[in-house]
Amino acid sequence: MAERAGHRPLWPSRSDGFWLVFAALAFCGLDVVMYIFDPPTTGTLGPAAGLILQLISDLSLILLFRFPAQVAGFVVVVALLMLASNLFTPGLLVPVDPVVTSRTVPTVTPVVLSQLAKVLDRRTVLIVAGILAVIATRPWQPSWTITPFGLLSTALPAVVSLYFEARKQLLRSLRDRAERAEREQHLLAEQARAEERRRLASEMHDVVTHRLSLMVLHAGALGVTSHDEAVRGAAEDIRREGALALDELRDLVGVLRNGANLDARTLSPTPTGDPASLAEESRSVGVPTELSVTGDPSQLSPTVARTAYRVVQEALTNVRKHAPGSSATVDLRYHSGGLELSVRNTAAASPPDPALAGKGSGAGLAGLRQRVELISGRFDAGPVPGGGFRVGAILPAYVPTTEGAHSDPGGRGR
Repeated sequence: MAERAGHRPLWPSRSDGFWLVFAALAFCGLDVVMYIFDPPTTGTLGPAAGLILQLISDLSLILLFRFPAQVAGFVVVVALLMLASNLFTPGLLVPVDPVVTSRTVPTVTPVVLSQLAKVLDRRTVLIVAGILAVIATRPWQPSWTITPFGLLSTALPAVVSLYFEARKQLLRSLRDRAERAEREQHLLAEQARAEERRRLASEMHDVVTHRLSLMVLHAGALGVTSHDEAVRGAAEDIRREGALALDELRDLVGVLRNGANLDARTLSPTPTGDPASLAEESRSVGVPTELSVTGDPSQLSPTVARTAYRVVQEALTNVRKHAPGSSATVDLRYHSGGLELSVRNTAAASPPDPALAGKGSGAGLAGLRQRVELISGRFDAGPVPGGGFRVGAILPAYVPTTEGAHSDPGGRGR
C-alpha cells in the first residue's frame, strides 16, 4: 500500500534529493537560456509570464517524491494553460514565434514522467502520460516539428521508466522467492535434524537406562544382602545416585524428543539445587572440599541458580576424574548483582584413573562456557600457578532479555 502524502519523506534518499535538486536547477537554467533567445510574451501578464510558469514547473520537481499526484496534476494544468494560450490568446504564456516550436508542454515534463513511475501506480502514470502526450503532439494539427518531439518528451520517458520499474519489481520478486526457498530448505534440514535427534535420544534412553537400571538393582541387592553397615550405606548411595541419574536422563531425553531449544534457559530439567550441597557430596566420596559461602542465595532467579549448580557440579566432577588425591575449594559470593563462584583444586597426587578420565566427551568446559554466556555471564577456566586448576564464573542475578527488562522464568522476583 502506498504511503499517504503526509507521511512520505521529502526524498527517499540523499542521492535522490541531490538528483532532483540538480535536475530542477538545470532545467531552470535551460529555461532562462531559452527565454533569452525567445521573443518575450506580449500578453497582459507581462513579458516574463512564460518564464515564471516554466520556473515554477521546474522547481515543483523537488517535491515530486513527497507530493507525486499533486506535482503531476500541476504539470498537466500548466500544459493545459500553455495549450489554451497557444490556441486562444497567443503570446500570453507562450511566445508567438518561439525558437523551439515543439515546446507545447513544460520543459521538465520528461523528468517528471520518468520519476512518477517510482511513486505512483502504472495506471495513474499512463493516464498522466496520455494526457500530456495528446497536448504535446496535438493530433488535430499533425506536424513534423511538433508530433515527434511531443512523443519523445512524454510517451517515451513514461514507457521506458515503467519498463525498468517493472523489471526491478520482477527481480525483487525473484530474489524474495529464492530467499523463501532457501528458508524452506533450511527448515526442512532442521526438521530432519530434529527427527534424527529424537531417534538418537530414543537409542540413548534404551541403552543407558538399561545399564543404569542394572546398577541400581545390583546396588539395592547389595544393600539388602550385606551385613556390613558401611557397605550397605555405600550401596544405598549408589542406588540413590543411579535413580537420580535415571530421572535426569528421562528429562533430558524428553527435551530432545520434544525438539526444544537446547540452551541454558531450557536444558535444565533438574530441580534447582544448592551448589553448597555439592561440596558435602564431594567430601562423601573422599575429596577434601572446603566451602565458603557469603551472601543470600535467594537473590538469584531459578535459571541462574541452575546454571551455578551445573558449573560447580561439573567442576567438582572434573576434580574427581582428573585430579585424584587433590583437595578442592568452593567459593560462593552472592550479592545484589548476582553471584561470583570459584572452584579450585590442588595438583593431583596420583595419575587419573583411565576408566574415569577417558569416559568424558571432552566438551564439558566448552558447554559450561556456552551455558554461562547464554545468560550474559562470564566464564574462565585454566591451570593455576603451583599446580592445580580453577573454574570460575560471574553470573547475573537474573537473565537479561533483549528488551533490557528483568527476566525471571521461574516466577520469582529479585
